[in-house]
Amino acid sequence: MRAGLGDLVPMTPMTALARWAPAVALAAAFCVPALGSRFYTFVANDVVIWALFATSLNLLVGYTGLVSFGHAAYFGIGAYTTGLLMKKAGVSFLLAFPAAGGLAGAFALVFGFFCVRLTRIYFAMLTLAFAQIVWAICFKWNEVTGGEQGMPEIPYPDFGWLERLGAAVPAVAGWRTAEYYYFLTLVLVALCLWVLRRIVGSPFGRILTTIRENPERAEFIGVNVRRYELAAFVLAGVFAGLAGGLFGIFNRGVFPDFAYWTKSSEVLIMTLLGGMGTFFGPGIGALALILLNQQIVSYTEYWPLVLGTILVVLLFGFPGGLAGAAIALWQRARRRLRGA
Repeated sequence: MRAGLGDLVPMTPMTALARWAPAVALAAAFCVPALGSRFYTFVANDVVIWALFATSLNLLVGYTGLVSFGHAAYFGIGAYTTGLLMKKAGVSFLLAFPAAGGLAGAFALVFGFFCVRLTRIYFAMLTLAFAQIVWAICFKWNEVTGGEQGMPEIPYPDFGWLERLGAAVPAVAGWRTAEYYYFLTLVLVALCLWVLRRIVGSPFGRILTTIRENPERAEFIGVNVRRYELAAFVLAGVFAGLAGGLFGIFNRGVFPDFAYWTKSSEVLIMTLLGGMGTFFGPGIGALALILLNQQIVSYTEYWPLVLGTILVVLLFGFPGGLAGAAIALWQRARRRLRGA
């Protein structure tokens, strides 16, 4: 009988931390509404959705080595899909949410077919070009997308039965639909992150990291590099579309800027800030950037300058991101303790 992985690898404090950190983070996220502030719930919902969006990009940038400047296209497609189905077609969230990921994945398949034939800056610029096409369609197609005005008042999912059940529980009796939607978002994002975690830890994920490190060697040993890159591109598009579908409802409206290049740059900064190539780094980056933004905006009207300066310092000070810095700090502390 073969020994399992847990029998071969000793449980160190670092591995224990890595194993329990997601559960602790999820438990903390569930407790946010209990703080009694709807603003905290709003910010937490924003962070959770952006964490999924950034993690989907990390599958490309961090694990496959493909820098995309157009990832917002699939975020926008997912948002518009959910908005159109729920507001204009009257489709339930149970169907609209997976449709957001499906349609975003279909567009990613078409765009990725051309993008993976290029490398480096040419790949990045082509992803940006496709994203600008999507943005232009969203901006100009007034009859379907609402054009520049977008689609406001996207309805929440039907929580009627849950609200009636919650009314009998004193702790949640005063909750609004926004709080129930936060919990729904939290559960769905946790499931999506679990799937992504399984993907990057699978043989498929290890091949992606091989391609990132040396695509020529991967090709030499028989890996169809373009096929794997396209698969990663599509998967990243699917999860970005799911994040967009959740964000459109959370934002109570869908607008063309969801697919604009600035959204792509924002999520790329989150990935770099948290630590690309580390699974939880993008989520940490999303939390850090959103909290920084919230704090700085409240203190000065020159917040873009201040935020930009802080980001430059952080990115140059921690090249491996915040997650990489935390890992390096832990390893340094362990070496000192062993040497003592």
